[in-house]
Amino acid sequence: MPQPPAADPSPVAPLSGRLRFASLGSGSKGNATLVSDGEAWVLVDCGFSLRDTERRLARLDIHPRQLDAVLVTHEHGDHLRGVGPLARRHGVPVYLTPGVWLSGRLGEVPKLHWITPQSRFTIKGLVIDPITVPHDAREPIQFRFEAAGRRLGVLTDLGYPSDHVAEAFYGCDALILECNHDPHLLHTGPYPPILKRRVASKWGHLANGQAAALLTRLGLDRLQRIVCSHLSEHNNRPELVLETLTPLLDGDASRLTIAAQDHGLQWQTIV
Repeated sequence: MPQPPAADPSPVAPLSGRLRFASLGSGSKGNATLVSDGEAWVLVDCGFSLRDTERRLARLDIHPRQLDAVLVTHEHGDHLRGVGPLARRHGVPVYLTPGVWLSGRLGEVPKLHWITPQSRFTIKGLVIDPITVPHDAREPIQFRFEAAGRRLGVLTDLGYPSDHVAEAFYGCDALILECNHDPHLLHTGPYPPILKRRVASKWGHLANGQAAALLTRLGLDRLQRIVCSHLSEHNNRPELVLETLTPLLDGDASRLTIAAQDHGLQWQTIV
């Protein structure tokens, strides 16, 4: 028999409207990112089971009923798996493109809002820009957030750093960036050939070197925090990511962080 939801905790105290973010976990087994300006609380994707999502949110002192929205980037299971159950259990509004909906993978949701790529919208005071990206999904997007004069980019699934993406995410103060694979580990790893070709294609996932190339185009001086995300369990290593990106920052790795699959990332505030 389903258990009644736990009592809602007191909301986390806002930090004077500052933009901040956290990760519930990132990788091929599930992805979800929390973004807040102290007034709005949104979850980008939910690739974990309902129970696991509730547990991971509690770790960040958030109850699902505090969420104003779940924003969906695309329909792959590691980003979509928990969206429907979360929305149905806790009444969380879901924002997505028609392409995601037409995939037929979401199920019924009680509160549905359409996203038009490249068309800005707001949730309370949080400004959100959905950006089209090259990825092997029906209508894939990623997001740029703005509040209190600061910008956060969430860019976790794309096959190559296109000019459109570089322009859209230029000038962010913090960036959650896919560093999916090391080409040598992918080539020599356990994936079947067809999956290796998909991952390495222009519609797959960013290699470490591609992430580095994109960073050089995004205005490194302004970036306070770079969160390396969506690392492949089989085809990458955190030390390889840091080894590739640290030279871009004159050897200073203090601005680099890894969003882990199991433990995610605690709240980060953009000052």
